[in-house]
Amino acid sequence: MMEPQLCGWISTALAIVIAVVYGFFLKPRRNSISLNPTTSRTVSTVTSNVGSLNGSGGDTVADVIVVGAGVAGSALAYTLGKDNRRVHVIERDLSEPDRIVGELLQPGGYLKLLELGIEDCVEEIDAQRVYGYALFKDGKRIRLAYPLEKFDTDVSGRSFHNGRFIQRMREKAATLPNVQLEQGTVVSLLEENGTVKGVRYKNKAGEELTAFAALTIVCDGCFSNLRRSLCNPQVEVPSCFVGLVLENCHLPYANHGHVVLADPSPILMYPISSTEVRCLVDVPGQKVPSIANGEMENYLKTVVAPQMPHEVYDSFIAAIDKGKIKSMPNRSMPASPYPTPGALLMGDAFNMRHPLTGGGMTVALSDIVVLRNLLRPLRDLSDGSSLCKYLESFYTLRKPVAATINTLANALYKVFCSSKDEARNEMRQACFDYLSLGGMCTSGPVSLLSGLNPRPLTLVCHFFAVAVYGVIRLLLPFPSPKRIWLGARLISGASGIIFPIIKAEGVRQMFFPATVPAYYRGPPVEKPNVHSFS
Repeated sequence: MMEPQLCGWISTALAIVIAVVYGFFLKPRRNSISLNPTTSRTVSTVTSNVGSLNGSGGDTVADVIVVGAGVAGSALAYTLGKDNRRVHVIERDLSEPDRIVGELLQPGGYLKLLELGIEDCVEEIDAQRVYGYALFKDGKRIRLAYPLEKFDTDVSGRSFHNGRFIQRMREKAATLPNVQLEQGTVVSLLEENGTVKGVRYKNKAGEELTAFAALTIVCDGCFSNLRRSLCNPQVEVPSCFVGLVLENCHLPYANHGHVVLADPSPILMYPISSTEVRCLVDVPGQKVPSIANGEMENYLKTVVAPQMPHEVYDSFIAAIDKGKIKSMPNRSMPASPYPTPGALLMGDAFNMRHPLTGGGMTVALSDIVVLRNLLRPLRDLSDGSSLCKYLESFYTLRKPVAATINTLANALYKVFCSSKDEARNEMRQACFDYLSLGGMCTSGPVSLLSGLNPRPLTLVCHFFAVAVYGVIRLLLPFPSPKRIWLGARLISGASGIIFPIIKAEGVRQMFFPATVPAYYRGPPVEKPNVHSFS
């Protein structure tokens, strides 16, 4: 078994090698951010002569329109409202959501809540503290603690009912007099001469209205019907989650997330209240066994249940018998925006990754911090073209954190799935054993997973350290031609997993953001108010 010190040496050496390798990827990507907002695309907007933002004819006027009041939209509305912006939030359904994801907030995400001043939204909803993960494979188990030693005692992960968390944030946003929450369905963006001026929407009564603002931020979630106007969506659905709630279940490790490396793909469990545990069974592909005709119940009892830890087996069977089984597709989509004057995408409408690692809310909250800091120096947002050019820096500044979490989620999912390929299974076993070593071999990857150290190069170094560790395990004590070939396939397979993900995220922005001109872009110079008299 390799010592942790050797793992550290491998990681350091790989840092040098990989930094050189990345130089080959620095040529511009075809789908990178275009500086020309008139890029040819299919636009699902309504062109209307909206004129100036004067609110005539009963239409509402705000500084910012936020489409969607989920995690990203609600947090954004409160953040901008606190900065004295007039914010109009339009949400399709203001009743409490009932979802099976968006329930685990990593410690890095909790730090962003603190930074935004909304940490109290995880209070009074029976949220549970999360201090790390437990990993299970072939009867073996390891505990992976978050590296929280340098943080206040309040800092940890949080898990909760997604709907309760969202309602708390909506209520907090609504306490600000300059934030208006309205139930309605946004039909289209209003565009004039290439600049988005607002939205057309139907209110709760079914009346079609328009709302105008200097900036429209679309946060309408993973099923966004507006994103095609503002980005080049390349959505992949690698798998589906099947969700159950286990009642009065005692997890093997209290206040920890649990990941079972099952066949064919992982099972995730974590507490969402003091009496409930969320269980998410990953089913590869876009189709799941039918819930209606009993195929799903049979699949869960015959394929999944035998692989569950014995401590939760009875609760798992009871949850299946209760029949409240839900499913949803797991979507992945790299951020590929069209910079558009007057509009911006955020949240799952903008960027998605596999939810296995629970990084989505951390990315969204981190993006809000970046955007808030960019907008704070500006009093006037009405110059759409100048603001659009300035906000191109948002896409660069967010990238190291967002791309690290995205890459980790998508790569880890592929590693954790079983495979008929012997080399892929060796990589899976090597990952489990590497995390068992302790020291930096444990704390390094867990600090990435928790969002406490979202550094791209650290991620790549540990990923390839796992691969090299797997090769060394194969070659000891005596290498054979078969084992050497298997080791070569392991390295090739690891490269085939991570490099396409990195390329889709954008190597230059991810690893070398300071070389992107937009990184240094300053706020536009605001024109003085000039009043003309006739």
